Amino acid sequence: MSLRRHLGGYAAVGLLQWAVEYAVMLSLSQWVMPVAPANVAGRISGALLGFWLNGKWTFAGDGHHLGTRAARRFLVMWLVLTTLNTVAVDMVDHYAGLAAAQSLKPLADVLCAGLGFMASRHWVYRID
Repeated sequence: MSLRRHLGGYAAVGLLQWAVEYAVMLSLSQWVMPVAPANVAGRISGALLGFWLNGKWTFAGDGHHLGTRAARRFLVMWLVLTTLNTVAVDMVDHYAGLAAAQSLKPLADVLCAGLGFMASRHWVYRID
C-alpha cells in the first residue's frame, strides 16, 4: 500500500483516537486525579481503539498483520511514547500549571503521533 493511503488512514484513526484520549485526560485531570495518571488513562483508552483500527484498516494487507506479534510490538512502542508524552505533560504541569499542561498536551500528542506512525508502518504491523 502507498504511503499516502497509510498516512491518510493513520490520520483518520488518530483523530478519533486522540479525541477519546484527550477527553479522558481532561475529564480525569480536572476532577479526579493528577495530570500524569490522567494522561496515562487517556492514552490507554486511545491505544486500545487505535491498535485495533490501525491493524484492521490502516495497515491491513501488503505485508502487515494484526496478531500477537503486532500486539507485543505495539505495547513496546506505546510504553515508550506514553512515557515521553507523560513526562512532557507532567513537566509542563509542574512548571506552568494544569491549564498549560491541558493546553499543550495536543503538541506532545502530535509529536508522538509522528513517531508512532513511523514505528507502526515499518515495525509494529509488519510481517517479517
